[in-house]
Amino acid sequence: MTSSPEQPRRAMTMREIREGLGHVQPGQPEPYVQATGYVVSCLPEGHTDRWTFTVQVKYAGGDRWSVRHGLRHYSVDGAWEYEPDHGEDDAAEAAWKQAHTFDHDTALWIAREVAPSLTYRGYTVADALAEHRTP
Repeated sequence: MTSSPEQPRRAMTMREIREGLGHVQPGQPEPYVQATGYVVSCLPEGHTDRWTFTVQVKYAGGDRWSVRHGLRHYSVDGAWEYEPDHGEDDAAEAAWKQAHTFDHDTALWIAREVAPSLTYRGYTVADALAEHRTP
């Protein structure tokens, strides 16, 4: 009498392992995780003026990223502009978004370029660094 060789079992997925360990309920949806922003500043974390001199790079959808300083958005023309109220004009909103968003790498490059030159009422990044040393 000959014995048949055992069939190799397929490897379990991470989901199956987590369900087997009781970490996830069977059938529970898997969450998506997505990074949506960066903080770019020449001032260290904890510095009292950091947020005054911070550029934020924020995900704007569709693989596009905005470069913002406060309420102002950086444009493809190199100017800081406030977003207008587009009302119900979807075409105007889409055109404005196209002129004020970038691909990921370009947005980060712009943020790094403009961060050292930010000013607030004549007060510069260099002034903030010189006057307020963090411990």
